[in-house]
This record gives sequence, C-alpha cells and structure tokens, in this order.
Amino acid sequence: MLASLGHYLGLLRQADFRRLWLSMSVSTLGSEVTFLALPLVAILVLKASPVEVAVLGAMPFVAFALFGLPAGVWVDRLPRKRVMVAGDLGRAAILVFVPLAAIAGALAIWELYVINFAAGVLTVFFEIAYQSILPELVERERLAEGNSRLEVSRSASQVLGPGLGGALIGAFGAPIAIVADALSYLGSAAFLIGLHPSRPRALRTAADSKGLGGEILEGLRFYRRSPILLSASAAVITLNIGFHMAGAIALIFYARELGMTPEAIGIAFSIGSIGFLIGAAAGAAVGRRLGVGRTLMLGCGVSSAAWYLLAFASKDSAFALLAAVGIIQGLVLPPVFVNNVALRQTLTPDELSGRVNATARWMHWTAIPFGQLAGGFLATIVGLRFTLAIGASVGLLSVVFLLLSPMRRLHDMPAAVHPPHDAADDGAVTPLDEPTLPLGQAPAL
Repeated sequence: MLASLGHYLGLLRQADFRRLWLSMSVSTLGSEVTFLALPLVAILVLKASPVEVAVLGAMPFVAFALFGLPAGVWVDRLPRKRVMVAGDLGRAAILVFVPLAAIAGALAIWELYVINFAAGVLTVFFEIAYQSILPELVERERLAEGNSRLEVSRSASQVLGPGLGGALIGAFGAPIAIVADALSYLGSAAFLIGLHPSRPRALRTAADSKGLGGEILEGLRFYRRSPILLSASAAVITLNIGFHMAGAIALIFYARELGMTPEAIGIAFSIGSIGFLIGAAAGAAVGRRLGVGRTLMLGCGVSSAAWYLLAFASKDSAFALLAAVGIIQGLVLPPVFVNNVALRQTLTPDELSGRVNATARWMHWTAIPFGQLAGGFLATIVGLRFTLAIGASVGLLSVVFLLLSPMRRLHDMPAAVHPPHDAADDGAVTPLDEPTLPLGQAPAL
C-alpha cells in the first residue's frame, strides 16, 4: 500500500521539487483569474475595440521578444531561485495598480498596456528560470515526469481558476478580482524561498563571461546545431500564431456575439480544463507510448482543428462547445508541452540551460504578438467567426513542419549531450547533428 502510494507520488516525495510544484500551483491559480479578468476589464469596463484587446494580449509576448535572450544570460549567471522570487514579488506589486486605478476612477487602456508589459518582463525572467532550474532538482531521466507533474499542477489551476475568476469578477468586478493574482504571487514566493537545489550548477564568474552578446550567441549556436530543436520550434511557432489569431478575439466573440456572461465563460473554461488535467497527468506516458514525434503531431493537429467547432457555435450551443473544445485541446496539448520541454532539457547541458530555454521561448513567444495583432485586424475585416477559422487553419500548418522534419521519426528521448566546444561556429558536427532514433524503425503505436 505504502509502496503504491510512493510510486504514485513520485517526485512529489522530494521536498525541493514539491516546493517548486506548490509554487507553480499557487501562482498559476491566481494567473488564471487575471487571464480572464484583465481582458474583461478592457472589454466590459473600458469598452475596448478588438484591436485594443489584441494589443493588450500581445504585451507580455512583446516583453519576451525584447528581453528573452538577455534574460537567458542572466538566468545562467544568477541563482535561479533568486530570479524566480524576485519575479513573483515584482508581479505582485505591479498588478495591485489595476484595482487601485479603478478605485481612483483613473483606469485607461494605456495603463493596462503598461501593467501587462511590465508584468510580462518579470515573467520573462521567471519562466526561463523555472524551466532551467528543474534539471538542478531532478535527474535527467526523470525530467519528463517532473514536467508532467508541473503540467498537472498548471492544469488543475486551469480547472479551478476560470470558475474562481468568473465568480470573483461577478461578485467584485474585474479590476478587484486581480488582487487574487497578486496574492498568489506572494504565496508562490514564500514556497520558493525554502527551495535548495540538490544538483546546483557552478555559477558563471566575470572571468568566464564573453559579454552579453557572446553568451547569447552561445545559446543560439547550440540551438542552430540541432535539427530536432529547430523543427520542433518551427511547429510551435506556427501553432502559436494560429492559436493566438483565434485567442486574441475569442473572449470578445464569447461575450459580445454569443452573449455569454463572465460567470458562464469561467465555468466553461473550468469544465474544459478537466481535459488539461488528464492530458498533463498522461503527458510523459503518451510520449513513451506514441513516441515524441507523433505526440507533437497529434497534439498540434487536433488542438488546431478544434477551433473550427467554436467558429460556428450558436448562442444555444456556445457553452457546451466551449467546454467541449477545452476538453479536446486539454487532452492533446499538455503532452506536447511536457515532451517538448523535456526534449529540450534533455539535450541541453546545465550551464547553457537558461540561454537555450531563452532562445526557444524567444522564438516561440516573439511570434505570438503577430498572431494576436493579425487576429485583431482580421476580426475587423472578415468578422470574429472567420478569424477563428483562419486561426485554426494556420495552426494546422504546424503538422506539416513536423512531417517534413526528423521529428516524424523520433520515438524515444535522445541521449543527453555534452556542451559544444567554445570555438567560433565552424560548422563542425556535434552530437546534436543527428537525432537518436531506433535504427530502421518507425515510431510504434
């Protein structure tokens, strides 16, 4: 009995991983409230246009575009726990300005832009440090399990968060509801303070530094040498553009065209997020069963196609379809997240982890504002419904990139590699030039 319980808990029995997991659980729960509340402040309180809502949604991703690569350098130079705690405390302080401005009657759309951008800058550092610290806490062969546990935490928050957010917005108004997110960041920081990595890497000294530009180039060169990482990123970039073309105007579509209340939207999101909980729990197992490549292709294809259902929803079917699409996307997307992040962590040496994760996030998230803005402008030209359908079509192109790449044959996680030599990029072959695949064998179902 105890042995079975221990097997089920897995990495959660490790104190430091458990602290990271609790931190993620608390902060993500609060973030789900803001995810719903902040655009609804713009939509319901400030009567923002589709383009203004799209610009608001793009702000965090603009922050990644501007600061992602330098943040990777600093995450490799500094203790990652310290970076994460500072990010939590800073975001808590920034978000408090929304309810304060609302109470003072001084809330304006440009203030929401500034607040969302500033919080986004801190999220840049936090997210890169969060992905980079996991190999300091667990063995590399357990990275997929660790990412799966964290994704379960995120997904559980997605189940509870929208319903909580909708209730708070309905009871207190969208601006005041954001206080819950500020408090969640304080709770997250409290858990992180007691975290002590069991496999800490040596910090880079001033003598080791090649300067900001040189260290950024090290991460870019490492990434460029890997056809696996590049092809996975091409798919994720395409998926992000399509998803955010649709997502940028989705709340406007639900609230204005389908007439859904904040409470109904929040409950539908919570029901849909049950799929994310299941998909996250099964993420590592799905990758082992289907293979990493097929897991990514299935997740990208099915999740994109699901947007077509919403594009043709009626007022009568809106609630059911929104919940159903959430379940569908929830079942297939978390295995993509879990296996893609574990793949990158497995291939990357600890001393380059911050910069390689920053390179990936920079590429993936820099594309998102283009999707957001394209969605906002398309909605004004062809309407909300057709914009959702166009976003679905763009997202489906991600499968094409995977089919034309080494990822289509990748079943098992490649073996970990040693860092590349420090010489200038001379085109030499590194262990990342060829994927590690079962010889002469396609991925088995």
